[in-house]
Amino acid sequence: MARIGVVSISDGRDHVHARNAGFIQSKQDALVRSLVAAGHDVVPGPDLVSSNVLATSVAREVAAADVDVTVFYYAVWSFPHFTMLAADATRSPLVLVASTDPTEPGLVGMLAAGGALDQIGRTHTRLWGAPDEAELVEKIGAQARAAGAVASLRGSTFGRFGGRPMGMNTAVANTDQWMRQFGVDVEEIDQYELVRRAELADAGEAAKAREWIEAHAAGVHYDGKKLTPELLERQIRSYLAIRDIIAERGLDFSGIKGQPELTEHFATMDVTEAFLNDPYDWNGPKDVHVTATEADMDGALTMQLFHRISGTPVLFADVRHYHADRDIWDLCNSGQHATWFAARSDDPAENLAKVHFYPEVFFFPAGGASVQHIAAPGQMTLGRLTRESGEYRLQLMLGEFESYDDATNTELVNQSTPEWPHAFARLDVPGETFLSKFGANHIHAVPGDVRAELRAAAALLGVRLDEWTRG
Repeated sequence: MARIGVVSISDGRDHVHARNAGFIQSKQDALVRSLVAAGHDVVPGPDLVSSNVLATSVAREVAAADVDVTVFYYAVWSFPHFTMLAADATRSPLVLVASTDPTEPGLVGMLAAGGALDQIGRTHTRLWGAPDEAELVEKIGAQARAAGAVASLRGSTFGRFGGRPMGMNTAVANTDQWMRQFGVDVEEIDQYELVRRAELADAGEAAKAREWIEAHAAGVHYDGKKLTPELLERQIRSYLAIRDIIAERGLDFSGIKGQPELTEHFATMDVTEAFLNDPYDWNGPKDVHVTATEADMDGALTMQLFHRISGTPVLFADVRHYHADRDIWDLCNSGQHATWFAARSDDPAENLAKVHFYPEVFFFPAGGASVQHIAAPGQMTLGRLTRESGEYRLQLMLGEFESYDDATNTELVNQSTPEWPHAFARLDVPGETFLSKFGANHIHAVPGDVRAELRAAAALLGVRLDEWTRG
């Protein structure tokens, strides 16, 4: 749900406004009803703007309600300088919406106002349609959701546990640039703090969690070496430790380096990261805390933006392999796919029934459980914030997760690392284009088509959009 302000702009001539006021109000009321029916919190202006004084006072009152986006609504010809004054009185993103009722020149009013805003460099979006038109309502909602997501980044804090992993330049970003462009601060936390806190974590809570996993998972495959009840509880205590650190330091999203120190001498963070990204744990529903493996800063930033737009967990994966014969990608990573992706159910038991906890592979001598499943099928939006010559770009595409019969799934996972989680993705981009242009080894995804919101978010963030399709 987004909070949307609505300010209707009128004609400044008293006799014209008196004639038009009822018409404008009826159109505004219809638009407000449509937005509320779509689930938005709407803040209509207390008056129609028919003077310079009202332009400022109405816009300020709506802005004081902390709206995500402000709609300037044009049902009739409207004096453009009212828009200029109202725009100056609010800092939120602006959406100019024109009624297309041909009995009044709403389009003329919007174009005159939009041109005036162009002249002073005030960015805005222009939309038009009947106030009860579903497509218009959805477009306004997309703008508002994007604006809310972008606004939520400002003033937030990213917890970076450890430094650059294994020389991975794409996992490290400039903290000054993050603050300047996104309003995000970075709190540096040594991985030793995680280890220290894990050793002090509640052993009873860890045992309770282990038993819950054993009771609900498709399998916990202890081997007495790389995966034991003690190692699984160490991973759970790491989750408890980082939860405490998140609360104490006010972290909004995080990343854990893991490799090579923790993975060789303590335990992998797979279980920790999976449940941080899940909307539940053994104690019931909880908020998703976006956490990127390998302390991938741009990955975490992408995930936080995707999460704020979609409201769901966000996939984190390596682009592991391209099956050219099938035109599908194996998105697979030893870190986390949140267990939610196994079935995308609100019921954790339904998801965990498809999740196996396997002993870690040879890469990770410290051992622990890898969290293995095949992501449930369905339409997905995929992408990532990457950098070219120091400038951010959002690389964006639509795709489809697929799953097959057991024999085919087994054949495919066995071609890479069967103990790790997999998402088989058919992307709306040619393989050659993707491999030639994609700017990282990690990719991220959320269910459904949220490209409209992400296009709007990229514009609000001043980020170049690289959107790929097969067309």
